[in-house]
Amino acid sequence: MIEETSAETAAAAAATLRLRIKIVGTAVDLLRDVPFHEARPEMVADRMGLTVAEMQQHFPSWDGLVLAALDRWNGARMDAVAAEAAGRSTVELLRAIVASNVEDPALMRLMVALLSVAGNPDHPMSSYLRSRYQLFYSQIRRGLEHDVATGRAPHTMNPRRGAEQLIALYEGLQLQALLRPELELVPAFDRAIARLERGWMERYEPAVQARLATWAVDDWTK
Repeated sequence: MIEETSAETAAAAAATLRLRIKIVGTAVDLLRDVPFHEARPEMVADRMGLTVAEMQQHFPSWDGLVLAALDRWNGARMDAVAAEAAGRSTVELLRAIVASNVEDPALMRLMVALLSVAGNPDHPMSSYLRSRYQLFYSQIRRGLEHDVATGRAPHTMNPRRGAEQLIALYEGLQLQALLRPELELVPAFDRAIARLERGWMERYEPAVQARLATWAVDDWTK
């Protein structure tokens, strides 16, 4: 009797896990098709053939389901990108992320939308999103530290500042790509990185005005 009860409990737990996995997958599909600000829990439940109450037994919070969907979606993407960029520099890793955003613009739109949510400290998702953002920054900083140590990046580049600048390029260009459809994101990233890496090879000079005074005519097409 005890063995039968244990087997039934294990089967029920497995069925629950499968259902939760399917709900998260359905939420990912919905967020691919529907802008974040328009997506609703009722839409996921409808696609699943469940009532909202039945779905909420597994995901009581819509915010929690969105975060689970984001982790599933972005996690799978990052696994693929990490495998592709294995053994390469941090800049090349970020370029691979940029290229994957071009291939999956719905994920890029979702992540940009969630940046505004993260910026509101009163939002229930803010703390988690901020922690994930800090983790991303730390990953880029540590990557640049390794690149400096192995000679892939110049020692004149401060990895902490380099991470700030690299992420600023990444985020700024992807936002422009969403608002300016004519912008080709990967070539724009390559041009900006070429300029940034050239600057990393020089020691930082805080006297900006002195540098501006020495500017000469340059090729502004780059």
